[in-house]
Amino acid sequence: MSDSTISEDAVVIERVFEAPIDLIWQMWTNPEHFKNWYGPTGFTVPVAEMDVRVGGKQLVCMASPDGSMKMWTTGEYTEVVPNERLVYTDSPADENGNVVSPSAMGMPDGYPTTTEVTVQLEDLGGRTKMVMTHAGVPADSGAGGGWEQAFAKMASYIESGPKDS
Repeated sequence: MSDSTISEDAVVIERVFEAPIDLIWQMWTNPEHFKNWYGPTGFTVPVAEMDVRVGGKQLVCMASPDGSMKMWTTGEYTEVVPNERLVYTDSPADENGNVVSPSAMGMPDGYPTTTEVTVQLEDLGGRTKMVMTHAGVPADSGAGGGWEQAFAKMASYIESGPKDS
């Protein structure tokens, strides 16, 4: 089950996963789990470094299906409430975690340098409702479709039986 809303400046996706809340939390905070679902269909995540604490940094590399294009992003965790709420900034970066201009990454003019991702989780008794808001993303950026594909990958990964770690 999935609903998505794209406004002028945010992508909001609500989805219910057939998994306990602690596992969904780990999908967002455990690099090994994150690598298995993040990004649109066919994309891989060769690098996911996460220091999940307020003020901690993240560095993620997403690679295109043929490996010819690598997109690095960095961010800082601004709110961490285990199994409930995760908020972090998201910016295009180089492989060293230095923020770069969105246009240098092939983004359209006007794309913001820093956006914010908020993940809100709710325990539904063995199932988990997740509301993800990616604020600052232009409506025509295609980000909503990319997130929908990523969450479909997350659901498939969960069905394949990852273990809590």
